[in-house]
Amino acid sequence: MKNPYASDALKGMRALVCGASKGIGRETAEMMAACGADVIALSRSAPEISGVRSISLDLEDIEAIEKTVSGILVAGPIHILVNNAAGPPGGPLLDNNLEDFEAPFKRHLHAAHRITQLVAPAMEEAGMGRIVNIISTSVREPIPNIGLSNTLRGAMASWAKSLSRELPACITINNILPGFTDTDRLGSLAASIEEKTGKSQAEIHEGWMSQVPIGRLIDPSETASAITFLCLPQSGGIRGVSLAVDGGRMRSI
Repeated sequence: MKNPYASDALKGMRALVCGASKGIGRETAEMMAACGADVIALSRSAPEISGVRSISLDLEDIEAIEKTVSGILVAGPIHILVNNAAGPPGGPLLDNNLEDFEAPFKRHLHAAHRITQLVAPAMEEAGMGRIVNIISTSVREPIPNIGLSNTLRGAMASWAKSLSRELPACITINNILPGFTDTDRLGSLAASIEEKTGKSQAEIHEGWMSQVPIGRLIDPSETASAITFLCLPQSGGIRGVSLAVDGGRMRSI
């Protein structure tokens, strides 16, 4: 998908994109760089992305997060923060032990909270801040067989909504709710559900697509376009919302 925004739409801004090794995170890093932002991509693998600086970081390691983000802030404020991380395996919620909650909550809620604490003061001083969390449509309509993910995403949405009432006026925080998106994550999720339920991946995929009016998977670039829109200077009036990019799957208003 061609970048829908001007090449200078984010000029002069520094963007921190988490989970940028592939999928939605990578597409977002690439699109923001194409819009003129100085993009820093965080992921465990630190892949090469054209026009983007990549740093290896384990989002489950809070000490490493503090050290890395503090170092980034030495060079100037971060104006855009995209909180994004890999989701937990699928399966019935009652099959999960308490220990299964720890790592996903660390790399999602805990990491997002700590990074926000670190970057928000500089955003306020700069007079401009955009925070976007990549979560899921399950915050409104829980999806069968991904109970742990549903729980985690709901916590992230409530966290963000609470912050939308507390952050300085110049900083917005919003959520993007991806639907069934053509990423490696969706493939691994189908494999996990197959293993735990016995359904074939073809059956799982067919069940997913039967819920989507557009009849296809979302392209990650479509989601990246929505994320970038929420980060534009002109989007300052959008605050505390959860925007679905799901092809019309959700039935709720």
